[in-house]
Amino acid sequence: MHPEILLTSIFIFMNDITIAEAQQQVDQWIKTVGVRYFSELTNLGILMEEVGELSRLMVRQYGEQSFKETDKGKELGDEMADVLWVLICLANQTGVNLTAALEKNFEKKNLRDARRHKENDKLK
Repeated sequence: MHPEILLTSIFIFMNDITIAEAQQQVDQWIKTVGVRYFSELTNLGILMEEVGELSRLMVRQYGEQSFKETDKGKELGDEMADVLWVLICLANQTGVNLTAALEKNFEKKNLRDARRHKENDKLK
């Protein structure tokens, strides 16, 4: 079996993984199948494109816009995964540990927003 096929099958059949494992697996895929990372600025542009594709689908699925032929068959989860993939690429390239960053972000939100949302009359 070719290494590319084996590696691809590993990614297809993975179950729940940690954020750290996702970062490691994306890095491994990029270095073996993808050859190398695109530049950080290129990946930032790609991230914006992917967010736009997610937005387009969300607007049609949950908003007032109707689907065009080119929109049909697209899946929300796939579009979200595309966003996540490129975000993980950027984290890997810039040395960001997403697990640590998310934990720190939870701490920030828990301190800052401990009562804010519960006391917001607009959310009741």
